Amino acid sequence: MVLEKVKAILAGQFDVEEDTITPETNIADDLGADSLDVVDMLMSLEDEFDVEIPDEEIEKMQTVGDVVTYIEENM
Repeated sequence: MVLEKVKAILAGQFDVEEDTITPETNIADDLGADSLDVVDMLMSLEDEFDVEIPDEEIEKMQTVGDVVTYIEENM
């Protein structure tokens, strides 16, 4: 459920097919996200899931799976 919502948000933001996003998808390498993209993405995710993602956690999130795990553990 969380993964599906995250995939939908990322697909819209990075203009990629939702089906191409997996938990192993690297946010920077595979989606081409720069630091501004990451901030936009996190704001969208925080709004959608009503969680706050601290800066020190952002640095640890390399893959879509990392993001999903954090959200699931902090909802």
